[in-house]
Amino acid sequence: MSNSKILLIYTGGTIGMVKDYKSGALVALNFDKLLQNIPELNQLDCDINSCSFDEPIDSSNMNVSHWVTIATLIEDNYHDYDGFVVLHGSDTMSYSASALSYMLENLSKPVIFTGSQLPIGDLRTDAKENLITSIQIAALKSKGKSVIQEVGLYFEYKLYRGNRTTKINAEHFEAFESLNYPPLAESGVHLKIYKENLFKPKRQKKLIVHKKLNNNVAVIKLFPGFNENLLKTLFNTPDLKAVILETYGSGNAPTEDWLFKSLDIANKKGIHVINVTQCSGGGVIMGHYETSEQMRRMQVISGKDITTEAAVTKLMYLLGAQVSSKLFKTVFETSLRGEML
Repeated sequence: MSNSKILLIYTGGTIGMVKDYKSGALVALNFDKLLQNIPELNQLDCDINSCSFDEPIDSSNMNVSHWVTIATLIEDNYHDYDGFVVLHGSDTMSYSASALSYMLENLSKPVIFTGSQLPIGDLRTDAKENLITSIQIAALKSKGKSVIQEVGLYFEYKLYRGNRTTKINAEHFEAFESLNYPPLAESGVHLKIYKENLFKPKRQKKLIVHKKLNNNVAVIKLFPGFNENLLKTLFNTPDLKAVILETYGSGNAPTEDWLFKSLDIANKKGIHVINVTQCSGGGVIMGHYETSEQMRRMQVISGKDITTEAAVTKLMYLLGAQVSSKLFKTVFETSLRGEML
């Protein structure tokens, strides 16, 4: 960690909030004061600088333009820092971490997302531990190179691959889970790095930052009673480019004729359809049951064990990169940043 330079990027979120005791509402805290609230940072053997969004936002307002802002801040400071810690609201953190993993091609330095469930000024806050350990992780080096060379998400003693995470709890400190991929690191009495789980770039290349994202995508979740009109309306949406179909179990859907007719219409319109399981863990196995075999024959794209958050942002990235229709299925079903098996 010695001599590492870390840049904190503050976007907003609970970690930078303080309670107004008159109204009981949470209000944004000046970022400089946020650092003053954690004097323990002075004990870290690394240099820490910070920058902030001009107007910190609630993560519910996070959008594509904000992802571009974060990516640009990293791009502009990439050669001056050894690691980056992004302070972010927890509600959409998995989406942002997934998006940045695609946007930062050939990343060879850590970009660690973190936040908190309680404001930094609260007596029982989780903000201090999350921030301090995230900085420690981002500063780790081995033989002059960063130990972590990917986008991670650190929360409540565990570092996960960012594009493998999902927020699972709105109240517990253990707010995130990565059900289909093991943690990259765990913090206890000692900080343990699971090197076998880390993303390993095949060779060092120059960082490429992708800033063109196409958000003409939709997510629809199947449920018993799901009807034809709903799907027809969706596929008639102007400029729609791709749809994530959250199916049952290992990728199963009703065997209704109208469903496959709708999928055929979508295919003829050039709308990509991705089959993603609505289960928290596990993945899609096309053709495993008769109820998914027809979709496999129709060339519906398999999401395998990808999360919905990673699928949404991968679609935006691939559509923004204008991947051809002929290659789209192959590229989506290929792991680009360790987001799927």
